[in-house]
This record gives sequence, structure tokens and C-alpha cells, in this order.
Amino acid sequence: MGAGVGAARRRRGTAAGLFGAALLVAVTVLTASGAYAQSSPTPGGHSAGQGEGDDDQGDQGGKQGDQGGRKGDHGKGTPRTGESPNAGPTRRAEPPAGSTPGSNDSAVARPAPATGAVLATAENGPEAAVPTAQGLQQVLAPALADKNLGTVTVAVADAAGGRLLYGSGENTPATPASTTKLATSVAALSLIPGDTRLTTWVVSGADPGAITLVGGGDPTLTALPADQVQIGGQPADADTAPASLEALARQTATALKAAGTTTVKLDYDLSMYAGNPQHKNHDAQNIALVVPLMVDEAKVDPKSREEAPARVADPAGAAAEAFAALLAAQGVTVEGRARPAAAPVAADATVLGKVDSPTVARLVERLLTTSDNQLAEAIARQVALAARQPASFEGAATAVTQELTKLGVPMTGVVLNDGSGLHPGNAIPPAVLVQLLALAASEQHPALRPVLTGLPVAGFTGTLNKRYGSGSGAADAAGLIRAKTGTLSGVNTLAGTVVDADGRLLAFAVMTRTSAPADTARAAMDRIVAHLTTCGCH
Repeated sequence: MGAGVGAARRRRGTAAGLFGAALLVAVTVLTASGAYAQSSPTPGGHSAGQGEGDDDQGDQGGKQGDQGGRKGDHGKGTPRTGESPNAGPTRRAEPPAGSTPGSNDSAVARPAPATGAVLATAENGPEAAVPTAQGLQQVLAPALADKNLGTVTVAVADAAGGRLLYGSGENTPATPASTTKLATSVAALSLIPGDTRLTTWVVSGADPGAITLVGGGDPTLTALPADQVQIGGQPADADTAPASLEALARQTATALKAAGTTTVKLDYDLSMYAGNPQHKNHDAQNIALVVPLMVDEAKVDPKSREEAPARVADPAGAAAEAFAALLAAQGVTVEGRARPAAAPVAADATVLGKVDSPTVARLVERLLTTSDNQLAEAIARQVALAARQPASFEGAATAVTQELTKLGVPMTGVVLNDGSGLHPGNAIPPAVLVQLLALAASEQHPALRPVLTGLPVAGFTGTLNKRYGSGSGAADAAGLIRAKTGTLSGVNTLAGTVVDADGRLLAFAVMTRTSAPADTARAAMDRIVAHLTTCGCH
């Protein structure tokens, strides 16, 4: 082994260790303190996602079922005790009297994660030289010539500042598949305080003996007992555990029995969202109807770990029936079947119970790590609500586009139709994807840091856990790459960050359209990015 190669490999090993440690620190900081809290009150959420469930989607007919457009209420950084039903739904910016103030109500914003924690190996001084276009072209050319890639476009940028270092078709719009979630996540964390939470409510109905379950846009509300909840195959901790429908039923039953009521009629309010709830590529597996009330992301089997699990046909109705059963277990009988509410609940309705999701920061990390389509569409609607757009597919796309434009992202050629990337009509150039990643790494935007910490780690986590293995030709890069995956029929994408041999943090995007088998195309893409870990490319 030559001295130069040995030195490069030693640098790679050092970079890998530093980068892994840095990201662990970043996650710890986020867990302890939450993301940067902006002043404007806005929505939030959390997920127990289902994996890279965006493969091979076919168009299906659109079932209408339009809903009313009431902009519902959101937990604004409130504690997740789930045991203090003392505040009702409100459209006011300030918390109602008697509510428990959250972090967004505090005069002192909590600190953002330290930039150095995430960018510890981006030594932007003379010790870590920036790769040159010529050097990158030379090292990437053999991997880019792989015929399994079909039509391939690529962009590589310095993560510090976002300067494009190398590109091939980098400004050509391509189908992004689930890398669309990067756009959704950046817009969400830019517009919504990271410590915001989504709240699901129960309030007294307009008629005596009636109660209303109010959907707050949290698709991860769970009907499972706490000891059965898992996220990514692991038990949930206090920071990531979803809100509990059982806790909501317990609160509601306690309030009803205190008032001498043990028999009620139940309806449910879906007015937070607007428009058609059915995605263009709806298949009741990769995604269910997008409504503001569901439990366990509308999975038929809430414990399923399949990438595309079977979903219930009526998520809101199923959630209401599960709630009625939990009320019965608490000694409160629900007469008849739960039905959709005739009108949105009144702002001054008496609150009988409420539960809060984990924070938007946790939510964004989860939807990126597991490529959670249901959660991505829910967060996209929170972006729409925060931007005062209709909470629909169209309103969310408009809101994300507007927010990215305000951030200075070059939007020429960008077309968005959803927040998850399931829509085949979406288009994003590779150069835009690397700019989104550079924004997330920027000192000027610390609130965006969960976009980086949420990216899957090559060979270890999320939708990259089975890639970069021994037969891929890219195994040496495991642990050095964090990236968002994307797959549709004939389309494969990968966009994220990589540490080069000098310890420089780079942002990259590779986008392909090919008739080769998906696994073959993905391995070819992985080898492209793996080449970046082996060179300084000067």
C-alpha cells in the first residue's frame, strides 16, 4: 500500500469516527433542548414511520370526499403530560386562559443545536481543502458510466455555503420521488417552530350528551398500549413516543363521569384539512387517505413493520370507533356509531381531554429516516396552515414552494404536487436538492438541523440500513454517508451528505431514470457516492 493511499484511508477512518460522534452529539442536543423556537405560533407533529414506502406506484381514480376548511388548532410547544385538559380549541395566537404555557410562550427561546456538533468534520479551513471540479469529474466518471443508471444527473456541493463543485445535468429537473421530503422538511422547519406539537382534542358537543373528537393532524396518534409502541423496530422513548388515544379516552371519561354522564353520542371533526383527501397514487398501502384524524397512520395492523402496510379505508371512522371502545373500557358508553361532525366545533367548546404529539423536530427526523409518506403529507399540511394556505395537496405544494423561495432556493424547474414524493409529476433538479442540504448545514439556519440528523446512515439506519453491504461494491462507505432515498417505478434518487477523505463535508444528489432492476440501480448509485469518500479530489 502506498503512503498516499494509506494516509487517505487513515483520514477516512478518522473522518468516519468524528462524523458519527458529531451526529450523535447533535441528536443528543436536539433531544435535550428541542429545535430553535421562533416567535410565531404554528403547528407540529411526530411519527412512528413505516419505511421507504414509495415504490412502484400506479395511478388510481380519485375519490372525492371533500372536507371543510377550518384551520384547526395546534399544540404550541406544550408539555406532553396528556393529563391536563384545561384548554380548548382556539384560533387565537395567544394561549387561552388556563392553558399550560409551552416553550413558544416563553420570553427566552431555547438554544439551537450547536452548528459544530453537526459539522464537526467540515473543517472549512486550510486543513480540509475543497475538491475541484476536475478532481471530482475524474474520480466519478467511471461510476457514472455504469449503464444500469440509465439517464443519470448529479450535483456535488460544499456543504459549507452550498457552492456547487461539480455537476452533470445538475440544473435539469428530474423526478425526485421521496427526496421531495427534503423540500417539505426544510420548509416545515423554516416556517414552524421545531418544538411545536400537534394536539388531538375531545370537546363537548353542541347537543346535550354529545362529544366531538377533533382531528389535529397527528397521524401517529396511537391506540396501542405504551409498552407495545415501537418506532423503527425499537421501543419509543419519552421524546419520540406518540400521543396515546387511551390517555385521551381516560381523560374524557374522567371529565364526563365528574359531570354525572356515562352515556354519550360521538362525532368527529375533520375540518382542519381541505380538498380531496386521496393522493393521486393512492393505493391504501404506501399511503392512506390524508385526513387530520387517524390512529397508527391508518395501518390495518398497527404493529406492522412492512414498508407498504395495508391501510384502513376510512381512517377517521376507524379512529373514532377505536376511541369509542376505549371509552367503554373506562365505563362510558357510546350510543350508535360515531359520525362526522355536521360543523366545526365552536372555539369556546368545553375541553374534556387533549393529548400532544412529539415535536416537529422529532417528526421531521422520523419522516426522513423512514421515508414516511403519511407523516410527510401531514407535515406538508402544517406548512400550508402556517402559510395561511388551504390544508390540501395543492395548498401544501404552494406553501412549500413559497417558503423555499423566501429562503433563496433557486426554484426554476421545480414542480411540487405533494409533500411525500409519491406523485410522479414532481420535478426537482439535483442542484436544488444540494442547496436544500446546504441550507440545513448553514450557520444562518440552525432550526433546519434536524434535516441532517434525520437522514439515514448508510448501512445502519432507516431506508439505508440494507444498502452499502458487502456485495454492493460500496461497503467501505458505510457510516460515512447520510442520505434520503427515493424510489418510484423506473426512478431512483439519493441525496445527502458525505465526508470525503480530507474530512470535508459535501452535499450530493444523484437522480436516475432506468429500466434496470431497482436494486441494481441503487447499488450503482451507492458506488457513485462511495467514490466521494475516497478522494480529496484536488
